[in-house]
Amino acid sequence: MVDFLTKHKWESFFFIVTLGIVAIDQLLKYLILTFTPVIHLNLLTIHLIRNTGAGFGILKNQALLLTAISFIVALLILFNYRKIAQELFPQAFFALFMGGIIGNLIDRALRRFVIDFIDFKFWPAFNLADACITLSVIGLIIWYWRK
Repeated sequence: MVDFLTKHKWESFFFIVTLGIVAIDQLLKYLILTFTPVIHLNLLTIHLIRNTGAGFGILKNQALLLTAISFIVALLILFNYRKIAQELFPQAFFALFMGGIIGNLIDRALRRFVIDFIDFKFWPAFNLADACITLSVIGLIIWYWRK
């Protein structure tokens, strides 16, 4: 068992981080959808927003297209997983990216919209999945740039 875990430690790490992001993202969205709170904290408002498009309001009401794109991107990551460097940063960033994609994919597939709830007013509203996708893309750009 230890030999298996050592041999497959990056796959396990990737799976656990991805699954953790999806679980936390979906839990937060469930809580927002169920209790629909409105919380104002200076510049930040927490409230339910039904996003039928992608980031920055593009592709509104294109749930089927966005679902298909998310599904294809997730499959591409899985099929090319062996090409991801077996190091902490690329593994973590790709896992965050995958978790974010799957979190929003679940919303689009089940509801035909994404639940956003973090609203800074000066920036488009977003959710945990969006934050993970954004942070992972920035992290991957920096990591690959340095390599």
